[in-house]
Amino acid sequence: MSEPDDEPADGTRRLPTLEKQGPGGLDQSASAAAYTPVLTPPEGGEHRRRWSARRLPAVLVGLLGLGAAGLLLYDVAAVRADRPAMRWRRVLGEQLAERPLDDVWVLAGAGVAALLGLWLLVLALTPGHRSTLAMNSGHEDVRAWLDAEAAALVLRDRAMEVPGVRSVRVRVRRAKVDVRAVAHFRELDDVRADLDTALGDGIAALGLSRAPSLKVRVERPGKRG
Repeated sequence: MSEPDDEPADGTRRLPTLEKQGPGGLDQSASAAAYTPVLTPPEGGEHRRRWSARRLPAVLVGLLGLGAAGLLLYDVAAVRADRPAMRWRRVLGEQLAERPLDDVWVLAGAGVAALLGLWLLVLALTPGHRSTLAMNSGHEDVRAWLDAEAAALVLRDRAMEVPGVRSVRVRVRRAKVDVRAVAHFRELDDVRADLDTALGDGIAALGLSRAPSLKVRVERPGKRG
């Protein structure tokens, strides 16, 4: 009895092989995924953002308020001493008495004052320091923060160590790490899987109190010309 053509003469059977190919093989243009690394931060982490001192806005508002209050107080004292009021106060009083409420200049002044007040409220109610990430200090009395740009550089170095990565851009925010890489060889899905592993370990090594989600996108280099 003759043996099948797909089996060797020694009687051993060849195992089937599975080849992983993206759409078009190496011509695959992009591979992307988003997931949240499973990290268990140690005890004593500080999740809240660092509050800014707001020194510059506070100084500017204080100086403007002090100057306006001092000027107004001086003018009131001058009027009480039987001296004429300052020209700016007389003109302002006349304009406010003559102009209607729907006048363009009245509405513009009210809009500027409202925007300034809203800006001051935002500064007062938000912590600021959006570029800092809370870290686990391991102590309840010790608080530590990491600059987002420094974290991006660390993760970028880890990404460049992955075989096949030609260039990479990393953007780190409090809730998400966005990675865009260019691979000039290897399957894009394989490169992305290695990047997921390397960057997940890198995020864990940063010691952040809250693990951000990770989004990795790998692309082929653009065609020149």
